[in-house]
Amino acid sequence: MKRFATANWQGTGKEGKGHISTQSTVLNNTQYAFGSRFEDGVGTNPEELLAAAHAGCFTMKLSFNLTKAGFTPENIDTSCEVTLDADKGEISLSQLKVKAKVPGISKEQFDEQVADAKANCPVSKLFNATIECQAELE
Repeated sequence: MKRFATANWQGTGKEGKGHISTQSTVLNNTQYAFGSRFEDGVGTNPEELLAAAHAGCFTMKLSFNLTKAGFTPENIDTSCEVTLDADKGEISLSQLKVKAKVPGISKEQFDEQVADAKANCPVSKLFNATIECQAELE
C-alpha cells in the first residue's frame, strides 16, 4: 500500500509560502508558511501533521492490540504533541497521551498493550527510519 502527498513552496524560507495536498484531498492546497510553523499564523505545518499521524496510528494500533488480546475498546482518545527543536533542526520529542474505556481489562494488561502500540505503530517506527530522497532540478 502506498499513499502520497505533495508540497509546493514559493519564495524564501521566512517570507515564502506553500501549499500541501494529500491523495485523499482531505488537505487540498492547504496553506503553510513560516508563520504557521514557528509562530501563530494561519495554516498547517509539518509538526502538526506528524502529531496527527502519530496520534491516529498509535490509537489504531492500540485498538488492534486490545482486540487481539480479547478486549473490545469502547473508546480511545489520544493526543500527541510533537516538539521541533528549531536550533538543532530536528524533531526532539513526540508525546502521546491516551485515555481509553476498555471493559474487563486490568491496568497491567492495558499498560502492556499501550507499550506495544507505542513501540510498534508504523509512525513510531518512522521517527527512527532511514529517509530516502529522489531530487530533480528543473
